[in-house]
Amino acid sequence: MKKKYGLKLINLSLVAVAMTFGSALAGTEVAAATQAPVAEDVISASLSLSGNSHFICYGKDVWGDGSSMSSLEFNPMLEFAFKLPENFTLTLGTWWDVTAKGDQIPGYPGLGADIYEIDLWSGFSYTYDKFTIGATYQAWCYGDDVENIVDIKLAYDCFLSPSLVFHNRVSEGASGGDTGTVAVLGLSHTIEAGPLSISFPVNFAANLTEDYNRYNVNGGSSAGYAYTSAGTQFSYPLAFLGDTYGKWNLNAGIVQYWTSGAVIPVNPINHFLTYNFGLSAAF
Repeated sequence: MKKKYGLKLINLSLVAVAMTFGSALAGTEVAAATQAPVAEDVISASLSLSGNSHFICYGKDVWGDGSSMSSLEFNPMLEFAFKLPENFTLTLGTWWDVTAKGDQIPGYPGLGADIYEIDLWSGFSYTYDKFTIGATYQAWCYGDDVENIVDIKLAYDCFLSPSLVFHNRVSEGASGGDTGTVAVLGLSHTIEAGPLSISFPVNFAANLTEDYNRYNVNGGSSAGYAYTSAGTQFSYPLAFLGDTYGKWNLNAGIVQYWTSGAVIPVNPINHFLTYNFGLSAAF
């Protein structure tokens, strides 16, 4: 995910009331008929409070950190999911880039208080058995402009959790590149070691259009193979906190990137290692 202005997506108090009312209703049904299935939550949320060594956007090293891993940025993310009839789901979310790295670029506009980007999105998905297809509209606000994105994602729930994303930039905003499409094939497998979950995500990406990363470097950017990434991610549940205020996890991981200099010419180096750590919660 990349890394947009004031957010008033939902009234949290109404969400809490709705979830409480739904739980009470489910309890009444079970008491009346013990054979009835337990109702699923109609509204759920996920929160991530993550520190990252790099800001990587579809292979692009946004702040040009290269091999340096000494300067961190803070990337909070919040997403709500609403279960709809007939296996449809609506999602609403936001992601922020909070960093001092932009202070080193003369004249680069921030959003205030070391906030350099705010992303907003809304999406619909449909699930049939183990297959999910979805479309998400995103607005990435940074650099006194808005980059607009439409993502199409297909995923299948099996051993390697394959997914295919068509990332379509429909308005370039302050990206410095052109509109176009990036295709990303993702694979991931998770193993359990006691309470510890260890996942191994791998991504292969290609730019389907030229000048997506158009810069006055090496004559611009070409289409073709863009990057490969492979990582290891660890997640440990903080069970001692209980689940009254969500189920919390401690997360950490590393990701190695191999990028194409012809397709992403702005990166200071083509191969680099990144790391992340933080907290996440599911409500």
